[in-house]
Amino acid sequence: MQQKIIILDFGSQTTQLIGRRVRELDTFCEILPYNKFPKEDPSVIGVILSGSPFSVYDKEAFKIDLDEIRGKYPILGICYGAQFMSYTLGGNVEPAGTREYGRANLVSFDKENPLFKGFEEHSQVWMSHGDTITKLPEGFKVIASTDKVVNAAYQAEGEPLWGVQFHPEVFHSVQGTLLLKNFVVDICGSKQDWSAASFVDTTVAELKAQLGDDRVILGLSGGVDSSVAAVLLNKAIGKNLTCIFVDHGMLRKNEFKNVLHDYECLGLNVIGVDASAKFFKDLEGVTDPEQKRKIIGRDFVEVFDAEARKITDAKWLAQGTIYPDRIESLNITGKTIKSHHNVGGLPEEMNLQLCEPLKWLFKDEVRRVGRQMGMPEHLITRHPFPGPGLAVRILGDITPEKVRVLQDADDIFIQGLRDWGLYDQVWQAGVILLPVKSVGVMGDERTYERAVALRAVTSTDAMTADWAHLPYDFMAKVSNDIINKVKGVNRVCYDISSKPPSTIEWE
Repeated sequence: MQQKIIILDFGSQTTQLIGRRVRELDTFCEILPYNKFPKEDPSVIGVILSGSPFSVYDKEAFKIDLDEIRGKYPILGICYGAQFMSYTLGGNVEPAGTREYGRANLVSFDKENPLFKGFEEHSQVWMSHGDTITKLPEGFKVIASTDKVVNAAYQAEGEPLWGVQFHPEVFHSVQGTLLLKNFVVDICGSKQDWSAASFVDTTVAELKAQLGDDRVILGLSGGVDSSVAAVLLNKAIGKNLTCIFVDHGMLRKNEFKNVLHDYECLGLNVIGVDASAKFFKDLEGVTDPEQKRKIIGRDFVEVFDAEARKITDAKWLAQGTIYPDRIESLNITGKTIKSHHNVGGLPEEMNLQLCEPLKWLFKDEVRRVGRQMGMPEHLITRHPFPGPGLAVRILGDITPEKVRVLQDADDIFIQGLRDWGLYDQVWQAGVILLPVKSVGVMGDERTYERAVALRAVTSTDAMTADWAHLPYDFMAKVSNDIINKVKGVNRVCYDISSKPPSTIEWE
């Protein structure tokens, strides 16, 4: 039986990061809405309560009945999770004088407590809260403090229930991974048997049992997720897998041809469909980003459906959906962050059962699985690319000419990153075509042409990202090459905003 940690999501922006940290400990975990705890599940070995945008005393705050889990599993509350347990069990939580945000140091901690096993003195932690625990419930004890937060961490005496007001999951909590390891491995008893190799073996066996001799259709995008899903399925069912790769006209330069070649080298059965004319026609004059996404998602389904119907004996539809797609699409606050065209939205009349072999994996795990199966490194390390492609990197309406300009500029930027050995140091990079023109001088003539912005970020999870500090010499070379070689561009800018408050993509 596969052991697992349940992470109850109270709406924190870093909930997925908690999940990734637990997975990095070779332990399976599942992120669930705060009110969806799985009852009578013998595979659960521990529970983590996430942070939240709410205060525990807000009327709309998310709340659970702690009696359903207390005493049955080890529990770790993080930030809101810690405040909620303290508040619910009789302690006091009050607004802090000022919002406590940023680095802090543990000035004291209980070295004998199993949660802080192996911790060094004055360990740095990351705070992000507007409330603080001013009084612990009866029978609880303080096990760590900072110079400003007395009750930075606590434990209920005599039971496996802990709370920390800081965020051990973020990079800035220097020993945060150790704290999570102490909880997940030492306290909860994880066997640490979740790995890429075990996932491949288990999933291939499950796919063989699930699919049998049925024919499966998979929509490929050229990205890491769908490519790994295809190779995994091919490993399980071979010739019974048919892949469909739709070109909506807004892929990277030469990507349709190059990706088809890669897939052929992998031994996949792939049908390539050039539907760019349809997409350009339907996008004509559309400027709203969300509308662009919806049109592309709708057209993709229509084109895919038409091609899939030619395979009359197909019974399954496979997708490269990964775990963050599913979590984000089920955002418990009810607010759509962005539309996904690979989660839901498929026509019911296709009458195909859904197969999602990567549905439990985070992006870095998908890459490890790809390597485990021997896939080429250039496919595994590809930067994330938006489903709508360059359509959401062109601010304003879409035309074939604008796509041509952007493809040429993007190709110079990405190839430059590869040539300078910078590509693998960047999480995601691309060029944005701005809806403005600027004055320039080329030769003895004034020009009035387009401006583009380069975007490159570093990240570990895409939940947060910082702009990449690329070398000046590299930036100068790329700018010069784009202006000299891309007809229609006379100005290059660099986006130095981080996420948050900005997003990685501009639309």
